[in-house]
Order: sequence, then C-alpha cells, then structure tokens
Amino acid sequence: MIIIGLCRAAMEAKTARLTVLIDPAKKKAFEELCETQDLTPSQVVRQLIRDYLSKHNVSYDSVSRGNPKVK
Repeated sequence: MIIIGLCRAAMEAKTARLTVLIDPAKKKAFEELCETQDLTPSQVVRQLIRDYLSKHNVSYDSVSRGNPKVK
C-alpha cells in the first residue's frame, strides 16, 4: 500500500491548481473528516477525481497533452 502511494505521488509530482468554491460549513466538516482519517483535503479530492474519471472511462496520463480521451 505504501508503494502504491509512492507511485501515485511520483505520477502526480507536477501539479496544477484547481479552485473550488464551497459553503464554509461544508468546508469545515470536510476538513475535520479528512483530519480524523489522517488525510489532507487535497489527497481526498485527488482520489475523488481519479475515481470519477475511472467511473466515466476517461483515460489520462501524468503528462497530459490536450484533452483526456474517453474510452
């Protein structure tokens, strides 16, 4: 499991910023839940995005060149 985490970290070494507007109460609840699970909000959001892309059969690579391809 640690090896998988390290591989993902290496793949996501170059990052881009995503700004999300959210209700302050939801933000606080989300941050508190993440803390109880010893995760950062960024880690959880990245996993949510990976899961969403997978659910919709969208492939991507770590060095994206244009739009992702739907399988």
